[in-house]
Amino acid sequence: MSSSRKYEENPNGGVEEEEEPAMLDPNEAAEEFEEDEDATMDSGSDNEGEDEIMQELQLQNDSSAHFDQHKDSIFCIAQHPLQPNIIATGGSEGEDAGGIGYIFDSTPEATPVLPASYRSNPTERVERKGLEPIFKLEGHTDSINALVFTLPKGEFLLSGGLDGKLRAYIQKGQNWSFLSEAQEVEEINWMSACPNPAHPNTIALGANDGSVWVYTISNDPSAPLQIVQSYFLHTESCTAGTWSTDGKLLATVSEDGSLYVWDVFGEASAAGLTQENGQTVVGLTSLDQRFAVEGGLYSVAISPTGSFLVVGGAGGAIKVVGLPRLGSASDAAPAGRAAVGTGSKNKAGKQVGGKASGSAAAAGQAGQILADLQAQSDGIETLAFAPPPLTLLAAGSVDGSIALFDSAHRFAVRRHIKEAHEDFSVVKVEFVKNDKTGGWLLTSCGMDGVVRRWDTRGGTGMANSGFGDGGRIVTAGDDGVSLVFEAPVAQ
Repeated sequence: MSSSRKYEENPNGGVEEEEEPAMLDPNEAAEEFEEDEDATMDSGSDNEGEDEIMQELQLQNDSSAHFDQHKDSIFCIAQHPLQPNIIATGGSEGEDAGGIGYIFDSTPEATPVLPASYRSNPTERVERKGLEPIFKLEGHTDSINALVFTLPKGEFLLSGGLDGKLRAYIQKGQNWSFLSEAQEVEEINWMSACPNPAHPNTIALGANDGSVWVYTISNDPSAPLQIVQSYFLHTESCTAGTWSTDGKLLATVSEDGSLYVWDVFGEASAAGLTQENGQTVVGLTSLDQRFAVEGGLYSVAISPTGSFLVVGGAGGAIKVVGLPRLGSASDAAPAGRAAVGTGSKNKAGKQVGGKASGSAAAAGQAGQILADLQAQSDGIETLAFAPPPLTLLAAGSVDGSIALFDSAHRFAVRRHIKEAHEDFSVVKVEFVKNDKTGGWLLTSCGMDGVVRRWDTRGGTGMANSGFGDGGRIVTAGDDGVSLVFEAPVAQ
């Protein structure tokens, strides 16, 4: 009689008994599931598409108009200073393709007086027609990374690309045409228009090699792009730059953690306020441990009074630095915390910015670290000051939050909106410069594709729309579409 037990030969001799699989005793079951007679095994369908779960997505678009001529991402946007409806956008034509840009009128088409319910077929969906371009910006072999209209009249438009080219366009009536081109660097990171009325049609740009360039643009065919200044103190990419409100000083920051404030037109030098290099009124680097920010600096803003500036960097670090005042400015420096280091013990007073530190102490404050702020957990991408008489500073972070500081009260945190854009980076904050609002209305946009407006008096959201002069907003995004929003400002 044969046995059901199996054996295997052992190479070392003898046989081994093969273990039988362990069987579960029904009494040991923790839970018993009754079989549903109606349930049958799904063997699948011949058409795989029928097995997929259909999910309806609710998309919301509050825009009143759109411009969709771009084939790829839009990287930059600029608004005409005198004709706010004229918008320029720049970006890429696609992978391994050149850069492209457009000028267009953002004014939405007139909408019907009667609502959709009065149409012969109210349920019929009517596709909105996109806005048409006025002029096409061509000639860049890589993406357009920066755009700026010159001040004060917007006579010229400048485009800067990742190909290092600076291209100028001139406005004649309602028409635009190409003017000239220059190239001194490999990549252009940013551009900013100078507001100094004594030096119209002047712009500054920062490059990936750390250099900073200042150009004046004219319609003189012999020299349409004239280099005013060039600076080479940054050792890594120059990430951001801004002019003082009077356009006399230019502040730039870099990935190497350095800050320089340049005396572009020589007024500080004439007043004896420049440093030994004769180029800067302020120069701070990571060699000064009080100023060092591991990971570099990526944003900078100068206060409306021009008495101090703020830089933002990696890890949520914010530094407040004093500036000299040129001319007959009567505004005092911020009443913040005492300056770090020996500067906090100067004879002007115990606290920088008090009555004793007026115009006579302006030169002594230059370069002093007035405050070291830390309210957010990730990089500071954008900074903005509220218009006077408000003293608020807004900081947008990669962690998705917005922090509001009061520069008149030791930079106290007035509001920390931790989930302003949830977990998406805040890429832009800007206070609405409109007399109707009193300056308290703040607009922000983030990588979540949402633009929000905030009442900074309480930190609450006003509306999901944002930028412009307050009445109309134009945005740009990675989907290659520029959206126009109507955002009337209530008095």
